[in-house]
Amino acid sequence: MTEQPLTAAAPRTGRTRFVILSLVFINIIINYMDRTNLSVAATEMAGELRFTPIQMGLIFSAFGWVYAALQIPGGFLIDKLGARLVYGVGLFIWSLITALHALASGFASLVGLRLGVGAFEAPVMPSNNRVISSWFPVQERATAIGIYSSAQFVGLACMTPLLFHVQEAWGWRGLFLITGVAGMIWAAVWYWLYREPLDHKGVSTGELNYIRDGGALLESRQESAARHFRWQDLALMFSNRKLIGIYLGQFTISATFWFFLTWFPTYLVEYRHMSFIKSGYVASVPYLAAFCGVLLAGFVSDRMIRRGVSASIARKTPVILGMFMTLFILGANYTDNPAWIIVFMSLAFFGNGLATITWVFVTTLAPRHLIGLAGGVFNFTGALSSIVVPIAIGALIDGQNFAPALTFIAFLAVVGICSYLFIVGRIDNVTAAR
Repeated sequence: MTEQPLTAAAPRTGRTRFVILSLVFINIIINYMDRTNLSVAATEMAGELRFTPIQMGLIFSAFGWVYAALQIPGGFLIDKLGARLVYGVGLFIWSLITALHALASGFASLVGLRLGVGAFEAPVMPSNNRVISSWFPVQERATAIGIYSSAQFVGLACMTPLLFHVQEAWGWRGLFLITGVAGMIWAAVWYWLYREPLDHKGVSTGELNYIRDGGALLESRQESAARHFRWQDLALMFSNRKLIGIYLGQFTISATFWFFLTWFPTYLVEYRHMSFIKSGYVASVPYLAAFCGVLLAGFVSDRMIRRGVSASIARKTPVILGMFMTLFILGANYTDNPAWIIVFMSLAFFGNGLATITWVFVTTLAPRHLIGLAGGVFNFTGALSSIVVPIAIGALIDGQNFAPALTFIAFLAVVGICSYLFIVGRIDNVTAAR
């Protein structure tokens, strides 16, 4: 369904969809807490277990190997089984595996544990996209995506200093145990509270009609459970130029994010010689900047849609502008002043936040009955950066020289800009037979 501008303000009846959005928001905070705890633990862990930079790069990237591989199956499971079950089970098991990191004794065990976390986190982003597609009308969708996407940044900003203090008090093993137990508790809360719109007893008829009329994807559990995998659906995901364009763009946008999620604390401590606790607070500044960027992008993009601006302009402008701002990361190569380093990093990550509303392209371009599958393919390509980037940075850094790694991130941002400008083209819907 192609996005259409509204000529008048739509009536808003009920707020259940925002309660659902708040649940997704907390899910994302838990999710990224369990991704970033490794970067917080990395310096102490590497020292205790005597890991080289290449080994740490491999440990960082191990999450992405299976995470990327399971995106497409995970997307299909979301379409068939629904977000309540798939998300809830995945959240509980990856949190349990996170807690088991406390028992790790060497390189092989950590790689295995990171593979486990990646496997059960695989359905997360397709689940989020499915939930928003089900609960929010088109004209509110970029804002909703911006809000839940901001959780990864506000969670990192607020949780990173806390995680540094947790490790300072209980060591890196205690850090993994505490974050894992917190996730297991929240998994039970999600499963208890979440329902699809047609199955939710708290949603009013007025709100249900409002989101249905606005293009929300409403299905009963019986309808989705009856869906079967078809190879031609998967072929469509890889044969359409517009979809390929957003896949390539997502890889490059995710590359910047994975630098910040993996190597950034090590960069501050080992290559910019900041103290451990200070680096925890300093690292939160770019995360806050990215949080502001993603919220701004969502609100502005939806406002442009409501004012009648075309989807191509309203949706693509924040993304392209954000990737241009990512190039500020190069400025850190030309200064030793800690304040300027953080300024450049914050501008780059603000731009990454602006560009993070790209999930709206999945809901706009993909066939309605294949939202989960399209989201899985989309996140598969983004997840490939979680494999490539940590290893590439581990190989590129040389002694005290981190500059080649930052240049690599900037180069990928340029590739992303070209993808949205020259491959994606006009934004409209990709159709497919049911």
